[in-house]
Amino acid sequence: MMRASPLHDCLARLETKWGRLNDMPIAGGAGAETNSSLQLLDLSALRRTGLKGPGAAGWLQSRSVCVPERANSWSGLEDGGLVARLGRSEFLLEDAPRGVVVSGVADALVAPATGVYPVLRQDAALMVSGEAVHELLAQTCSIDLSAGALEERAVSLTMMAGISVIVIDVSNMHAAPCYRIWCDGTYGAYLWGTLLEIALELGGGAAGLNAIYPDLQASDGNESIQS
Repeated sequence: MMRASPLHDCLARLETKWGRLNDMPIAGGAGAETNSSLQLLDLSALRRTGLKGPGAAGWLQSRSVCVPERANSWSGLEDGGLVARLGRSEFLLEDAPRGVVVSGVADALVAPATGVYPVLRQDAALMVSGEAVHELLAQTCSIDLSAGALEERAVSLTMMAGISVIVIDVSNMHAAPCYRIWCDGTYGAYLWGTLLEIALELGGGAAGLNAIYPDLQASDGNESIQS
């Protein structure tokens, strides 16, 4: 069954070159790939899952997941994904396009252990990248997310444009300043519109996933890109 990104209608209004990832249409290209000053991307198609409970950390460790040691921090998964620790006992896991960790964890959560509870994740997942990204964040975020303002690999639960969000700095995984943002899918279109308006003012705009994952080739909408 084909899924749809919470941001699908927003992307459909752009000059989007469509592809498909994990049974979801994606913007492989969206017009701003050549502008590196500021790019806004939709990463909602990446596989993600959540869990919480007093046994969650140990349960993940038993499955060879590198669990962040401190609350409100994150660490990398195999193949470029990540695991974010939201407080002491809740976790968000997300794969890179070719990753398989989340699928295994999600399958195991069908029958979790005592003290482990699945958390449904239906996020709008965004990325902002480029040299002007800190100016965009300064205009929209309620806390200082500039370089060096937070602990290394910090997970920030804050407000952005009046919306509750999770934000992490993943600049160390990319060639430019880069932040990942998650919010409730029902608010995704509003947040996207707000960030895009500011990005355009700063000389940037929307981009497709091939801007950061060049091996995902956009098509006319018929290509199946499976991880």
